Amino acid sequence: MAIYFSAHEVKVGLKDRTRLKAFIADLFKREEQGLSNLQYVFCTDEYLLQINEEFLKHDTYTDIVTFELSPDPEVTEGEIYISIDRVRENAEQFEVTENYELHRVMFHGALHLCGYKDKTKKEEALMRQKEDEYLQLYFQQ
Repeated sequence: MAIYFSAHEVKVGLKDRTRLKAFIADLFKREEQGLSNLQYVFCTDEYLLQINEEFLKHDTYTDIVTFELSPDPEVTEGEIYISIDRVRENAEQFEVTENYELHRVMFHGALHLCGYKDKTKKEEALMRQKEDEYLQLYFQQ
């Protein structure tokens, strides 16, 4: 199992990456979802907009795009693209730190790969509950 972080044309102040990787691996274990390979790519709004348009046919800015790449539903192999521009804007809007919002979005992407959706009000409520649960676990340690 491997978790990678990379940045495309942005700087990310991601602290304690070893601990974060272990926590994300534990999130998958808690959700009873196998994990083989996960790549987080931190990028600009423009870069993520291009991905959103090309692969999802959405002409909108977003904070995250998640791709499941494994043909085996039992084991995750995925890529998660996160707009640092959106993270900063969301942090300001929700009156939280950029670090907190970045982790929320990272856990959100992992939860998508574990099968959680957020298209309906009920799905979105469960997703928010799970995000909050993992944020509390991560930041209380």
